[in-house]
Amino acid sequence: MKTDLLLIPMSARYADMRAAALAAEEAGFDGLWTWDHLRDPDGDGGPGVPEAWTVLTALAEVTRRITLGPLVLNVANRHPGVLANMAATLQAVSGGRLLLGIGAGGSRRTPYAAEQRAIGQPVEPDEVRARRVADAIDLVRQLWSGAHGFLRPEPVPPIVVGGFGPRMAAIAGRHGDGFNTQAMHPRLGDLVQVAREARAATERASSPFVVTVFAGMSEAWLRPDTRARQSLERVGVDRLILLLEPPFDTGQIRQAGRQLAPR
Repeated sequence: MKTDLLLIPMSARYADMRAAALAAEEAGFDGLWTWDHLRDPDGDGGPGVPEAWTVLTALAEVTRRITLGPLVLNVANRHPGVLANMAATLQAVSGGRLLLGIGAGGSRRTPYAAEQRAIGQPVEPDEVRARRVADAIDLVRQLWSGAHGFLRPEPVPPIVVGGFGPRMAAIAGRHGDGFNTQAMHPRLGDLVQVAREARAATERASSPFVVTVFAGMSEAWLRPDTRARQSLERVGVDRLILLLEPPFDTGQIRQAGRQLAPR
């Protein structure tokens, strides 16, 4: 099981994210992610939130080994046709290190709904937003095929769909190449099974499918002998993504790297 870091962008500064990324690569982490949000719902008057794609593209230039990805892109924020080209470009800049995480965005019940309304985007019902994720993936794949002269990524990056229920798990299996949810989700095993069964019913059943989960940074998630980490391995989790809040302590990142489970 690979171990990644997610740099929480709320109130973060790019210079600190860059330093944290370099420390994570040096420390032996496998991947680096950040959230796709445009404002901090709890940070009025703060420094704001660096935009995910811009940050990831910049980090692709200063790193060499570590994989990079958004967790997860809200399909309402970028037209899927533009997203397809952005992802293909980042894949070129990074030398093939992109994991493309996408999702339906925050529902009306979350604090992120205000973010959508502020930029003139309606917050649709759950089933509408879920359908748009499936439609976006289908269009992205079509454009990546080289149709109409669009940039084709080499290699084609895995598409990881984020969600917390069976609807999104099934979309991940049918349309995506992976599924992401919470490490401590009470129905983690059930959701992974839904995603894998949906995948098995598609023409891509034999191609790789990655399961990723996220959790707060703690020693319990880093050490290989803990019950928490072993429970993820039993479910078949491929990547554990640990959240890190700003200001990012590069010393803490390097210390955490020394505890990484053997891979």
